[in-house]
Amino acid sequence: MGEEEILEQRRSLAAPLIFFVVIVFHFATKWLQDLKKGASNTDKEIQLRGEIKQLLKEAASFSQPSTFAQAAKLRRSAAAKEKELANYQAQRCKEVKLSYDLYLKVLFILKVVTYGVLVFRFWRSSVASVSQQLVQPFGNVLSWKTGGSLNNDVMVGIIPWLILCTRVSKFVCRLVK
Repeated sequence: MGEEEILEQRRSLAAPLIFFVVIVFHFATKWLQDLKKGASNTDKEIQLRGEIKQLLKEAASFSQPSTFAQAAKLRRSAAAKEKELANYQAQRCKEVKLSYDLYLKVLFILKVVTYGVLVFRFWRSSVASVSQQLVQPFGNVLSWKTGGSLNNDVMVGIIPWLILCTRVSKFVCRLVK
C-alpha cells in the first residue's frame, strides 16, 4: 500500500470515529443530567410519607368533639413528620446535586481534553473529504487550515468537523429523549 492509500484509509476512519466520540459525550452528559433531575425516593422518604398518611387518616377518624384533642395531637405529629421529610429531602437534594455536579464537571473536563487532543492531532490534516459540488458555497469554510481542495474534493478540517458533529449529536440527543 502506498502512503496516499494509508492516508486515505486513516481519513475515512477518523470522521466516523470523531463523530462517535462526540455523540458518546453528549449522551453521557444527557444521561447524567436526567439522573440528577429524577433522583429516586429512598426507603426513608417512603416510610415517612406512609407514616404521615397513616397519622392523617387516624386524625380524620376522630370526628367527635370528645376526641378533638387526640385528633389535634395526631395532626401536630403529622405536621412534625412533614417538616422532618422536608428537611430530609432538602439534605438529600443537596447531596445528589453535589455528586452529580462533580460527575458533570469531570465529564466536561474530559470532553475538553479529548477535543484538544483531536484538534492537536488533526490540526493541519483533513478529517474527511467531501465532493466539491455538495458543499459549493461552504468549501473554504470546511477546509479551514487543511489546504483547500484536492481532486475536486473539499478536505474537511477538524474544527468545522467538531462543530458539525456537535450540532448533529445535540439534535440526535433531543430526538432520542
